[in-house]
Amino acid sequence: TAAAKVKSEIKTEEGEKENNPKPKTKTSNPKPPRAKKPRAVVKTEPPENWEEIYSLVQEMRASKLAPVDTMGCETLADPTVPPRDQRFQTLIALMLSSQTKDTVTSVAMKNLQGNLPGGFNLESILAVEPDSLNDLIGKVGFHNLKTKYIKNTAEILKEKWASDIPDTIPGLVSLPGVGPKMAYLCLSAAWGRTDGIGVDVHVHRITNLWGWHKTNNPEETRACLEAWLPKEKWHEINTLLVGFGQTVCLPVGRKCGECTLAEKGLCKSA
Repeated sequence: TAAAKVKSEIKTEEGEKENNPKPKTKTSNPKPPRAKKPRAVVKTEPPENWEEIYSLVQEMRASKLAPVDTMGCETLADPTVPPRDQRFQTLIALMLSSQTKDTVTSVAMKNLQGNLPGGFNLESILAVEPDSLNDLIGKVGFHNLKTKYIKNTAEILKEKWASDIPDTIPGLVSLPGVGPKMAYLCLSAAWGRTDGIGVDVHVHRITNLWGWHKTNNPEETRACLEAWLPKEKWHEINTLLVGFGQTVCLPVGRKCGECTLAEKGLCKSA
């Protein structure tokens, strides 16, 4: 019967596998898995001398203009357009800013504001061809991916958010390419609500250099800062430390000789 034939073929295949085993391949000793870094301990008590450090950084920032002061994402929306379009432009500026210098993001935003038919708004982004959009933002990092994210986001805003941007953190982080840092900064800049701290690489790096905490990523840093930093400083600390990281405490080649914190022995990494 057919069933017996199939059974016989299965037995034959199994017998061939047993009689003709695959040659053993020489394998190198597998590397042991990397040990996971322990999660940061969130402390509620403020770091020693934090107020003096904060005040001195404010003084240093006041004496030296940084790119973020004139070309940061919060400054790039066109103030002459309706509030809904300003909010949309702020969101797009933040999406463009990832892995991109403020100067480059600023140029991309000016390209969009000056070259989109009908002005820079949700409707013009929905209408523009992806290739044309990609050309307009072509200088920013990962522009191909950001073109896709922006087009998808525009569709989502039209379908789910009444053609405006979300006014909650869960809503903002649900958009393609929008993470917690962007969401907290966008909520604050676009809607005037500060529900958390926008922690980017500068805030994460500098506060760890000061010894305020020992964290593995920006989200751990955010949790640690929010546990003790007065809420009235949650919005300003991003621009404060981004500018400090652009002018004095650079990622490469820190200018400790120009830093008052190093002079006063307040920086643990100087």
